[in-house]
Amino acid sequence: MNTTNPILQVKDLSVVFHTFEGSVQALDHVSFDLEPGETLGIVGESGCGKSVTSLSILRLIASPPGQITNGEILLWNKDLLKLSAPKMRTIRGEKISMIFQEPMTSLSPVFTVGEQIAEVFRQHRQMGRKAAIQKSVDMLDKVNIPDPAKASRYYPHEMSGGMRQRAMIAMALACEPEVLIADEPTTALDVTIQAQVIDLIKQLQRDMGMSVIFITHDLGVVAHTANRVIVMYVGRILEQALAADLFSAPLHPYTRGLMESIPRVIGRASKEKRKLREIKGVVPSLLDLKPGCKFSERCPEVMDICRQKEPELIAVDKGRLCRCWLHGQR
Repeated sequence: MNTTNPILQVKDLSVVFHTFEGSVQALDHVSFDLEPGETLGIVGESGCGKSVTSLSILRLIASPPGQITNGEILLWNKDLLKLSAPKMRTIRGEKISMIFQEPMTSLSPVFTVGEQIAEVFRQHRQMGRKAAIQKSVDMLDKVNIPDPAKASRYYPHEMSGGMRQRAMIAMALACEPEVLIADEPTTALDVTIQAQVIDLIKQLQRDMGMSVIFITHDLGVVAHTANRVIVMYVGRILEQALAADLFSAPLHPYTRGLMESIPRVIGRASKEKRKLREIKGVVPSLLDLKPGCKFSERCPEVMDICRQKEPELIAVDKGRLCRCWLHGQR
């Protein structure tokens, strides 16, 4: 993996949403790199800023109420935030694509799946309608949809959840982008279909040489897909590490809490009984954030300084970052 030339760099990204109740800081100086061919996992509870990060990269934050107030988003050192709207439209789908969380709301109900995939080829490859439709059939075949020619004539509501998600993957990968953002692509699927979709994304990543940002709240998914993991909480990065290091020795109390809350299967012969642990409390409202560490109200290891001053995100080891007073803060 080439660590000297990241394909994507997010630097000090901040996003604010202006609401009737006040302005909220949805992202607070978020920074990370994505290497060529790498899979980067971004995890955290709902409302932590995962999806806002992905939408910001594609400049799909609705304005108003959203506003990117700070930072750079560099694709091969070109700042996407400085591109005109027409130039940015050529980047979406061509260089960076996204699989959205719920395909039923992302696909248009009034066009067939084949027509919607074909539109990508017509926009980015200037193909005629007939050639674009044939390419859409080829893409449906590539994502292992049975009888792709027939499936291309289906409307989204005529497909199962797993087929719709495969169609979304086909659409996202139609132009073989360099970066794929998968925003919780398995959330609404049953476990068997989840595994199939994950394996499909990994296979297509190998075939196309893409870099992938995999956004999820499921640590099990991240463990099987990511090379490196970012843990987010209320718009901040709390920990970043190689996946192997994070799962073998999580540093931040929040990361440990997430891992301890995962159900574990115990065999019949075992007499062990363990109550499922939880992270006490709830994610704080962005309209009412207290001073200090934003996790302090829920942290089992909280200290006085945690409630007074927010720690910085610092390097605690090679390639490992953590935002916690327990780890090397001064």
